[in-house]
Amino acid sequence: MAAAGLGLAVAAGAAGLGFAIARKLTAPLSGRIFSLTIRDILRRADGDAVVLDLTPATAAPGIYSLWLEDGGWVRLGRVIDQDAATVTRLVESAAPNGALRVGRHASWSGIYYRDPEDAGLEAEDVIVETAVGPAPAWLIRPAGNTTNDWAIHIHGLASPRAGTLRGAKVAADVGLVSLVVTYRNDGEGPTVGSGRSTLGAKEAEDVRAAVRFAIAHGAERIVLFGWSMGGAIALQVATDREFDHVIDRLILDSPVLDWHETIAANCARVGLPRQVGVLASPWLQLNLLACAIGLSSSVPLDSFNWIARASALSVPALVFHGEADTSSPPAVARHLTQLRPDMVQLETFLAEHTLAWNSDPERWARLANEWLAAMRAA
Repeated sequence: MAAAGLGLAVAAGAAGLGFAIARKLTAPLSGRIFSLTIRDILRRADGDAVVLDLTPATAAPGIYSLWLEDGGWVRLGRVIDQDAATVTRLVESAAPNGALRVGRHASWSGIYYRDPEDAGLEAEDVIVETAVGPAPAWLIRPAGNTTNDWAIHIHGLASPRAGTLRGAKVAADVGLVSLVVTYRNDGEGPTVGSGRSTLGAKEAEDVRAAVRFAIAHGAERIVLFGWSMGGAIALQVATDREFDHVIDRLILDSPVLDWHETIAANCARVGLPRQVGVLASPWLQLNLLACAIGLSSSVPLDSFNWIARASALSVPALVFHGEADTSSPPAVARHLTQLRPDMVQLETFLAEHTLAWNSDPERWARLANEWLAAMRAA
């Protein structure tokens, strides 16, 4: 009897942990966490510099931004000094209300451009009509564009569309028309049901609507740029027979290539054993349990497993991945490249999740340009 009671308690605990993980993973968009404090500001002949607490993120090579708690935004350049407790980085520029003050709280980010204007791009606000309502998008036509080659930029989970402007700027530089999209429950697109994410399953329907929008407005060949979960969405859309002769190439940054592995990695990221990630799977994959966590239907996680589905890849993909990615395991990307070297080119960076561009924007742009050259030459 005691053993049975203990077994029930263990089963209940496991179910509760799986419920909590699934709820956290699919949670509606929440606000930024302002966990950094500006420790000092240095006025230098070559520009201002800001002193922050030393963390793996703040000491990383490359260019980043700070979002300030009471409004404002600051772009940061290279590290110029570092000790056991702090790191000092140059300030590249600051947006209105982006004045730096000692003690001000901030949030670290790889989102380098706030909007198209900030990236030096001229954009038109357009609406993509989806089955669940209007989804705002930015339509960017580079000066001198003479082709019908388009790029559609798909952001990741809990990230705004502005994060994809890093890729949109590269696309504009090579003459592609860009459509920077939103989708359901991302904080900018339509709000549906409980506001929870379906990890790309339903969101892909909105991106399909964006592809149809592009075709209706003259697109003949399309490159999908996908970031993190946006990469998972891009892969789903690229296998649709409807778009066989339109979607030409993929550029994916830190893509989710297997949700099971990504969930396990994110458990480890917060200090849980990787193995407990499997406890979330029933809550996502079974309709009754999915409804219990606030979803309207289950999430077909196996359809996002591109190791198992490697043979289904039919569109060439350039994959950028950080070797230090603790969210989307780079080992999965390496495995996929080994399985489909004919379809996947993997380029790695010394970077965390979705920060490959930030770590080395010149190399990221050069590799993307080379990848797109084949499309432009065809």
